[in-house]
Amino acid sequence: MVLDRIALILVIIGALNWGSIGIFQYDIVAGLFGGQAAIIARVIYTLVAIAGIWCVSLLFRERDVLDSEHR
Repeated sequence: MVLDRIALILVIIGALNWGSIGIFQYDIVAGLFGGQAAIIARVIYTLVAIAGIWCVSLLFRERDVLDSEHR
């Protein structure tokens, strides 16, 4: 499903950003878009959070449903 892939991409972006914060103390999203308070950065943070919540649903889906979507 397209929405699942978009959500996974956003979650990966969030994970990479958190990794850069943890390892390098640098927020990539804030650095690219003018700080954490910049509206575009806040939108990206919000989209990543929504994508993370969406990905929780992947844990509870039936395996047969997931397999049939990929065929």
